[in-house]
Amino acid sequence: MENPLNWTDFEKVEMRIGTIVEVNDFPEARKPAYQLLIDFGSEIGLRKSSAQITKRYTKESLVGKQIIAVVNFPKKQIGNFMSECLVLGSVGKDNDIVLLTSDVKVDNGLRIG
Repeated sequence: MENPLNWTDFEKVEMRIGTIVEVNDFPEARKPAYQLLIDFGSEIGLRKSSAQITKRYTKESLVGKQIIAVVNFPKKQIGNFMSECLVLGSVGKDNDIVLLTSDVKVDNGLRIG
């Protein structure tokens, strides 16, 4: 394992549950991606993210899906789009990404710990 974290490092990573409320194509991205708008509840609000998940998911299948994202990274400029959180997923062969989700619907904004 490379670069092991200690518990204090892990506690700094703020992973939260959010619901995807809008999905748009992102033709300006270097690799196929969607632009997502995610609702993290009243405390955090709406955040935008870019995700390279076009191989496995359609835009229609993503709306309403609860996902897990890191919400305390700095914003990142991706082409002409400002990403405000990092959506988490497992990365398989050929960059086939499977989103990390909750198997039970929960309140948006709940912290993952």
